Amino acid sequence: MKFLRLTALFILAAVLLSLPGSALAQSYYFQLSQETVNVYWNSDGTTSIDYVFVFNNQPGAADIAYVDVGTPNSNFDENSISADVNGNPVYDISTSGYEGSGSGFAVGLGSRAIPPGQSGKVHVFIGTVNGMLRPDTQDSSYTSADFAPNYFDSQFTVGTTDMSVTYHLPPGVKPDEPKWHSAPSGFPAQPATGLDSEGRVTYTWTNPNASPSKEYVFGASFPRSYVPASAVLQPTIWETLGIDPAVFFTFGIFCLVGLIFVLVIAASMRSARRRKLQYMPPKISIEGHGIKRGLTAIEAAILLEQPMDKILTMILFATIKKNAARVTKKDPLEIEALQPQPEDLQPYEVQFLQAFSKGKRSAQRSALQEMMVSLVKSVSGKMKGFSRRETVAYYKDIVQRAWSQVEAADTPEVKSQKFDEVMEWTMLDKDYGDRTRDVFRTGPVFVPMWWPRYDPGFGGGGARPISSAPSGGGGGGGGISLPSLPGGDFAAGLVLGAENFSSSVIGNLTDFTSGVTNKTNPVPVSSSSSSSWHGGGGGGCACACACAGCACACAGGGR
Repeated sequence: MKFLRLTALFILAAVLLSLPGSALAQSYYFQLSQETVNVYWNSDGTTSIDYVFVFNNQPGAADIAYVDVGTPNSNFDENSISADVNGNPVYDISTSGYEGSGSGFAVGLGSRAIPPGQSGKVHVFIGTVNGMLRPDTQDSSYTSADFAPNYFDSQFTVGTTDMSVTYHLPPGVKPDEPKWHSAPSGFPAQPATGLDSEGRVTYTWTNPNASPSKEYVFGASFPRSYVPASAVLQPTIWETLGIDPAVFFTFGIFCLVGLIFVLVIAASMRSARRRKLQYMPPKISIEGHGIKRGLTAIEAAILLEQPMDKILTMILFATIKKNAARVTKKDPLEIEALQPQPEDLQPYEVQFLQAFSKGKRSAQRSALQEMMVSLVKSVSGKMKGFSRRETVAYYKDIVQRAWSQVEAADTPEVKSQKFDEVMEWTMLDKDYGDRTRDVFRTGPVFVPMWWPRYDPGFGGGGARPISSAPSGGGGGGGGISLPSLPGGDFAAGLVLGAENFSSSVIGNLTDFTSGVTNKTNPVPVSSSSSSSWHGGGGGGCACACACAGCACACAGGGR
């Protein structure tokens, strides 16, 4: 009898605990038509968060009587929180009434509850949140400030949200000092920048069609000197792994260890593949001042970290245009150095030709890798004291202006001449292949003087003579007759050059580049990685930052 009574009491308690909360949760149904977030990164290392939510309560739903607001962590001052509804203050603010996951608090609207079919504006200000700054993993002199705004469980929401998130960086930060991180999906790649009423630098991300139930992580980095050193916290092991200890022990240590093992292996493999292609040394990222002018297109390609098969193709074209080499066979690729050699060859062009003088492919690949190592180190040295960001923008602008000259040409003759003059710069465009095909899709192309040195089969039926043509930009000569090719054939001959290099000379691009990276940007003995930690959220909030900062601050709401 005692056992039966205990069983009945247990069942009754379970029903009483689960049904009311479940019924209440299911009765909430609203549209979050607007969410405006202002995040203030203060000079004392604390963070202030200002939310404005515009709720459209749906017909037939319950009154919106409570709003759960998740916080990035539990290190917030409850006494610094204030709230109002449509401008009318409310005072029912408590952590005990919070029903979301992680840390946060509930705002009771009381008599200001939003009835079904009506709208209301809820304003919440959190004056003090600690522990939101983490080290920047790409620059030890910077600190990372990452944050994810409050979001709601998808079972309570309908429609999309006009979301705006504005960072107010610490007082004194200069406009050219901070850096933003990668934007979340659906938001512009770069935030709008400006100054607020206090003269603080601002970054603003907007998305008129954001999801009210999706986590969006925003981030920026600024010099550590603007906040106390003690405010920049090292992430804990739980924050680094993005795991809630309670979940860890609830689901079992063996299961979780297995999951961590799989995730770490997968992340390491992806990271290792990306790392092999990062051949520029890290010191190139240390910002100097001013633009480094005078780089060749090939040196600019190194600075922009273009794929190495493309860079090698650019060097091939450069030596051919200077009458220093010719292609004797395309598949497999064979190159002959011409004599006498021009006096204006760059050191990397000399090394390039010397590499192809070696008989075996393995010896050629090894020599080409050594050439690329020397070229990367040369560019790194030339960039000392200059701003990488400004220099990259400068050369990207040259690339765009080069394409503009080609695309603006109104005759095939002029278009062919312009393209020949700026071809090396056009190759730096990430859409080089598509743009080349588009430019020469129709009409003939008057091939430059050096083209026969690139295409050993030229003249065998695809080309046709013309009475006159402009002089080519790289082969010299002028006022002589040049042949033409159909535009599509010409474009294909250029675009397939890099692919031919990759397949017939350097082999696997990742392995080839890795041989260079090991010498120019070797993996350090110990390094930090981006980290994340668990915050509040309807159903949970797990950050996974893929940006310069090492940690993100999540926030979520349960209803």
